[in-house]
Amino acid sequence: MHRAARRRHPMPRLVRLSTLALAMLLASCATPEPSSVSQPVPPASGQPSSPSSAQDAQLQQRFAQWVGSFKESARTAGVNEATLRALDSVQYLPRLVELDRAQPEFTRAPWQYLDNAVSAQRVAQGQDKLQQLRAPLDAAAARYGVPAEIVVAIWGMESNYGGNYGNTPTLSALATLGFDGRREAWARSELLAALRIIQAGDIDQAHMIGSWAGAMGQTQFMPSAFISYAVDADGDGRRDIWGSMPDVIASTANFLSRSGWQPGQAWGAEVQLPQGFDFVRADPAVRQSSAQWEAEGLRSVDGRPLPALADASVFLPAGARGPAFVLGPNFRAILRYNNSTNYALAVGLLAQRVAGGADVQAPWPRDVAPLSRSQVRELQEGLNAAGLDAGTPDGVMGPATRSAVRRLQQKLGLPADGYPTAELLGKMPAP
Repeated sequence: MHRAARRRHPMPRLVRLSTLALAMLLASCATPEPSSVSQPVPPASGQPSSPSSAQDAQLQQRFAQWVGSFKESARTAGVNEATLRALDSVQYLPRLVELDRAQPEFTRAPWQYLDNAVSAQRVAQGQDKLQQLRAPLDAAAARYGVPAEIVVAIWGMESNYGGNYGNTPTLSALATLGFDGRREAWARSELLAALRIIQAGDIDQAHMIGSWAGAMGQTQFMPSAFISYAVDADGDGRRDIWGSMPDVIASTANFLSRSGWQPGQAWGAEVQLPQGFDFVRADPAVRQSSAQWEAEGLRSVDGRPLPALADASVFLPAGARGPAFVLGPNFRAILRYNNSTNYALAVGLLAQRVAGGADVQAPWPRDVAPLSRSQVRELQEGLNAAGLDAGTPDGVMGPATRSAVRRLQQKLGLPADGYPTAELLGKMPAP
């Protein structure tokens, strides 16, 4: 998904951006949500309405008023009357509000995420799709410089190769989220963009469907991203990311191209770290050429030279005990599609496998359980109490928290990889 809206999932995952997205509303793919709406039940004749039905009726009335007010602002913004009629049938979908406000307590470790995202079945299906759609994939690669396997990997991640891109009406989803108010400005902007897509004739209201958070089509574009990056590659006069594979492929490649994709460069590579490597340097802010990393003793796991990258960082998704990667600008371009490092790593590895390459070689520390959100919050509170400045305790591992974890690890004489564990939490100094 383009989770600038989602993720919660680290939330592309597209204004993407991960999120993430949201950073992340999760780094997961589009999930169909029920498009039914709770309708107020009229009371029987002569009987007083129940509190719940009266509240439902009031809610529906306020929602209708919000839609009416939005319609006026859309009209002022240039949306024509024929298109505005699409708002007459939008529905309030309460389940979406629950999903938008939900913050899952338990998180997945990187290897758990990758086990699902880069499964043998998804790899095999991606290899089949790579052959079936070779012509439009090669055409997009030639035009935008994005390899076919990268586009296939994003397609696989976002909708399981078109098998599940959601069935929620986009206008109802965005109107519901706008009315709820938590992200009203964002939802209003996306809803206006969705109306402009309908007005342009790219898709009609009935077929504009997607995820619960408003991401649409087979590679989950938010409406604003659609307007900016969608491409009519099949020449039929419409940009159709729901049913036209040439359009889906070209639009996805165009998004990456305009997000900084560097043609001819690898997204990254798995590496072996030298003895005594300073784990503090495994930080996105520490960037240098792959030649400089090689001079420090980093080696590719397959024995080949590191890919030529002018601006590479070292990434330890599971800390010092897990695999290590060097990452270049193309990894960061994938992050702009969905701001989640788990997601971007999954795209790179799935593309690598689809193209016939190897899986991750180093073992994952599968005996280490990921911290729950409440445990991360407890860690953040302890770090702040110790004067290590982890930022606002919110249960999310952001850059400030990772930096604070590194400082604590250095104090304790541990590898300063910034990776939180239950063992580290147990070693928190008393305030």
